[in-house]
Amino acid sequence: MHNREEPLSGREHAMTTVAFLGTGTMGTPMARNLLAAGFPVRVWNRTLAKAEPLSADGATVAETPAQAAEGADVLITMLLNTAATVEAGRAAVAALPPDAVWVQMGTLGLAGMSEVRAAADGVTVVDAPVLGTKLPAEQGELVVLAAGPPEVRDRVQPLFDAVGKRTLWLGEDAAAATATRLKLVVNNWILIITNAVGESAALAGELGVDTADFLAAIKGTATDCPYAHVKAAAIINGDFTPSFPLRGASKDAELIIEAAGDSVRLDLAEAVRERFRRALATGHGDEDMVAAYFSSFLA
Repeated sequence: MHNREEPLSGREHAMTTVAFLGTGTMGTPMARNLLAAGFPVRVWNRTLAKAEPLSADGATVAETPAQAAEGADVLITMLLNTAATVEAGRAAVAALPPDAVWVQMGTLGLAGMSEVRAAADGVTVVDAPVLGTKLPAEQGELVVLAAGPPEVRDRVQPLFDAVGKRTLWLGEDAAAATATRLKLVVNNWILIITNAVGESAALAGELGVDTADFLAAIKGTATDCPYAHVKAAAIINGDFTPSFPLRGASKDAELIIEAAGDSVRLDLAEAVRERFRRALATGHGDEDMVAAYFSSFLA
């Protein structure tokens, strides 16, 4: 396995047709950036109304995954979970040309990637989850973690360049799920930070401390973190508009713990999962994941 950034590809991509499945919080801006870069894009979403606005950007809205995939050069899946990805992907694969590539960009975990490879039915798979939330997706500044055969990289790199600011190639075989493995490690860190901010803000309130003073105290120190300011601002302003929904973050917490198995104790991940569970139970699932803040308070 190697770990380096690949140079940007200059390959002509105007005729590369993309079938994009999943136009949610992340998928919509990603598809929009592909369209802005000149790719013909066919989009599909289980709830069709979420895909239809992309027609104004030039996308063809398909009623089924197979309709989106028919004759496409590249299939991209950006769906919430394994079940949805495998169901839609399997339907799409049946309509793809033999030389097409399936680029799996959602976060599915290790077992999920195994199911994707089985559903691919011989179609080349690239394991390519992304780092970033709604705003970086809108700005085309995601980081793409990728693993796939060298012979297809020049075909998919222009797509990655359209949705991200850099690509980190981590392996040559999607079967090893090296990109997904790194994504789980990074997500573990992000989910812990998010919950640390929420818990600290809750403690500040209980002790009569202004959360803004907490941010001022850590600003510029070795313990500072730009992400803490972003998430704490959401709590201070009471604005839980989702950059990444808590429901999705809770799913990722489960994937992290599942991947660790019995080989390593993840005490913080377990605590994160419990905080998300409580937040889901009290109706915060569709809010930003920092709404786990509310788990700090007794019912």
